[in-house]
Amino acid sequence: MKKFLTVAAIGALIAVSGCGKSETAATSGPVKREAGNWKTDVKLVKFEVPGMPAEAKDQMTKMMEGASGMDQCFTQEQVDKEDVAAELAKGPGNGGECKWSKKDVAGGKIDVAGTCTANGQTVDMAMAGTMEAKKTDVTITTKGKVPTGGDMEMVMQMTSTHTGPCKAPATT
Repeated sequence: MKKFLTVAAIGALIAVSGCGKSETAATSGPVKREAGNWKTDVKLVKFEVPGMPAEAKDQMTKMMEGASGMDQCFTQEQVDKEDVAAELAKGPGNGGECKWSKKDVAGGKIDVAGTCTANGQTVDMAMAGTMEAKKTDVTITTKGKVPTGGDMEMVMQMTSTHTGPCKAPATT
């Protein structure tokens, strides 16, 4: 079950690292997020894993929500190089892979769906929301089968907001 939850967490981290990058609607082409300090808040909306002990569920909930309030600094050079589609194509680290059946990242919206595999486990992922130069609001839904049987579902809402000039060291 730990491997399965790791896959779910990897999927969520893809969203935090890759989809926090902004493309927006002024034209049909990409508009990069504004350089500077960005604060990311994560809210765990739903977390259902059949048979998971309450202590383990609480620990996983705390880990996922631990990403909330994170400040990141992005330089102009970094935002000029951002590419959401390329980030999605990379998939999770650790030898994992994602195959996207839907990848619509344009017009200020993100609507992405696919399957991610890592550590021998597979989950269905969907991300939907808005992406603007100064704010990104994305809901990430992860579904799959747990090794002990039953269906797992995790829904998170991730909001990233431009808060001004950099406070945190630049993200690499």
